[in-house]
Amino acid sequence: MLYSKLFTKTLREAPKDAVTASHKLLVRAGYINQLTGGVWSLLPLGFRVYKKIENIIRREMDALGAEELYLPTLQPREIWARTGRWQTIDPPLFRVKDRHERWYGLGPTHEEVITDLARANISSYKDLPKAVYQIQNKFRNEMRCAGGLLRTREFIMKDLYSFHADEKDLDNFYEKVVVAYHKIYAACGLKAVAVEAPSGSIGGSVSHEFMVLALSGEDKILVCQKCGWGTNLEIGTGISSCPRCQGKLKKENAIEAGHIFKLGITYSEKMGAYFADENGREKPIVMGCYGIGLQRLLGAVCEVYNDKNGLVWPASLSPYDAYLVGLDLENKKVAEFAQRVYKELEKAGKEVLFDERAESAGVKFKDADLIGIPIRLVVSARTGNKIEYKRRDEKECQLFTLKQLLGKMRVSNNYSTLSSRAKARDLKFKDFWHV
Repeated sequence: MLYSKLFTKTLREAPKDAVTASHKLLVRAGYINQLTGGVWSLLPLGFRVYKKIENIIRREMDALGAEELYLPTLQPREIWARTGRWQTIDPPLFRVKDRHERWYGLGPTHEEVITDLARANISSYKDLPKAVYQIQNKFRNEMRCAGGLLRTREFIMKDLYSFHADEKDLDNFYEKVVVAYHKIYAACGLKAVAVEAPSGSIGGSVSHEFMVLALSGEDKILVCQKCGWGTNLEIGTGISSCPRCQGKLKKENAIEAGHIFKLGITYSEKMGAYFADENGREKPIVMGCYGIGLQRLLGAVCEVYNDKNGLVWPASLSPYDAYLVGLDLENKKVAEFAQRVYKELEKAGKEVLFDERAESAGVKFKDADLIGIPIRLVVSARTGNKIEYKRRDEKECQLFTLKQLLGKMRVSNNYSTLSSRAKARDLKFKDFWHV
């Protein structure tokens, strides 16, 4: 991609209302743009990052054996009335009335819709278990929106729903989802802790939030410094020591990066979603639901990966593999070599942002740091027939021939990819369920 063709430009100043690092830097670097309060556009750079997060999540959901589907955003009042949530869900629904005087809600979540589908498609124990998921727009009528992508009114969520014959089968699947979630966070360069949490208006008997520790986080959690047990402060008020090992608890700021629930029969009983067991007896379907907000996850990554100069993307999420800076391009020999480097990297399957603008070296280097692509390459009259190679998170530069650079990029990218996959593959439930 040629920098001169980018749809957006970088900004030198952050929005006046921006407080969090992710809000400031994503706007300044041209990843996102605010349309109105709590409603954001993902610009081309931001959408490239988003798609990588989406692909990571989709890979892990498919590995669970879940099928992907798509559910309507516009949902009739009647379906919400059956569970009693038309008036009680918090935050309240965005409600709209059509020209026929019929009321609808813009879906903040899809328990009612999916339970109605389960009622129509699951009738026997032979149909169980089942799991389906979607990645789709959601709308939440938040009173206050802040932190850029961290708290919004319109957002994209992955919501997974599972259906079981009994609580034991739900428990087993719930454990698999916990592992899958930690694989997702690891692939995004994050470490999250799962903490006990209130179920709120979603309901169910058990609920856990996945928290990324960050100073800018709005959530408060208690984490045991000895065994790692944790809880949301809402339900941990009054706890002075760890109930598991009596260790010291520390209060931390965190960003919620996922929430999972054991719904049990909360929705199936109210909506008449029953199945016949082995003896022909009618029983309500046991359910679970599991959510991740993709834009919030993107924002959480930015809260962790940044420095005073800009964003510092983990390789797995960066919009491009390398940022190629071309200097002295008025020199025909330099310009031809820069083009050759660009084409050879693309031919090798690397995604490259080539800054070929008629700007100073200082402007280009500042934009490279702000945008945060992991590898910066420089071709100039000074580098001659070599390329300067620098990692975004390091100070030292190296000079490589084109052949050496292609080998370096191949080994570096393969190692990081294989390493993250190997680590994710080796994860076990016991590694996480200490909180």
